[in-house]
Amino acid sequence: MTSARERLRALGPELLGFAAAGICAYAADLGLFIWLRGPVGLDPLTAKSLSFVAGCSVAYAGNALGTYRRKAAEVSRLRQYAVFFAVNIAGALVQLLCIAGSHYGLGLTSQRADTVSGAGIGMALATVLRFWGTRTLVFRTSGRTNGSTAGSTAGTEASWTG
Repeated sequence: MTSARERLRALGPELLGFAAAGICAYAADLGLFIWLRGPVGLDPLTAKSLSFVAGCSVAYAGNALGTYRRKAAEVSRLRQYAVFFAVNIAGALVQLLCIAGSHYGLGLTSQRADTVSGAGIGMALATVLRFWGTRTLVFRTSGRTNGSTAGSTAGTEASWTG
């Protein structure tokens, strides 16, 4: 039986790869949003929708080609991407729910409160959801591993960090 510390250590490379893909996705999302809002002149919802799709695509590519590249795809890449996109939509909804709960439920209506609830608490909760969804719903294996259990295979995912 492995200890919690050993399991967490085994997750290290996967977490680093997931974080690297996420940082690249965030940069693509933000950069494209700023460009679409500024020089291109699109309205904020259209600009954000397009930049969100681009960010999801960058994150998927980073995870598929980097973090989880050694996991055999049991479904098509298109289906993987669709599930990945759905997980990211769920993460965005978590962030919106945090803002709505803080702003409308608790009456914390300042710009700072909205930022803390959406970009702070909401982002943290959404990241946990996205990590769980990415590893268990998108890049999962059926569990058919020469008699090994799911607990003993934790952390065997390849990462671009090691």
